[in-house]
Amino acid sequence: MKRWGLFLLRVTTGWLLVMWGLDKLVNVEHGQAVAEAFYLGIGTQAAVLNVLGVLQIILGALVVLGLWRKRAYPVAFVILLITALGVWRSIIDPWGWVLEGSQVLFYPSAIIAAGALLLWGTIDEDEMTLDAKMGASG
Repeated sequence: MKRWGLFLLRVTTGWLLVMWGLDKLVNVEHGQAVAEAFYLGIGTQAAVLNVLGVLQIILGALVVLGLWRKRAYPVAFVILLITALGVWRSIIDPWGWVLEGSQVLFYPSAIIAAGALLLWGTIDEDEMTLDAKMGASG
């Protein structure tokens, strides 16, 4: 069961990164709105979003496939942690009872970041990766 659990966690976490990267390329206005609302306006230029989108797609694909895991997993964790920190109000107070600007739908950002940390922490136990199949250490 652990084998399939790690596989599903890896694929879904990586695919989320791919989808976010595609969104930055296909829907630049949305990426700009997200950067304005959650990341202090950093990275709102279309060219920056395009570069970040491509890099995020590549990173997501590496995670999905389980390639270069020792490099990809820490980077994925940092990105997902930054995302969680960007919506910290929704993690601490998902219903907005105390903190204004909360939204319960953003609470899973904490779970996703925790899942990325789990992937990184169990890197040697995930056998269903291309790294493992090729005998590479990742």
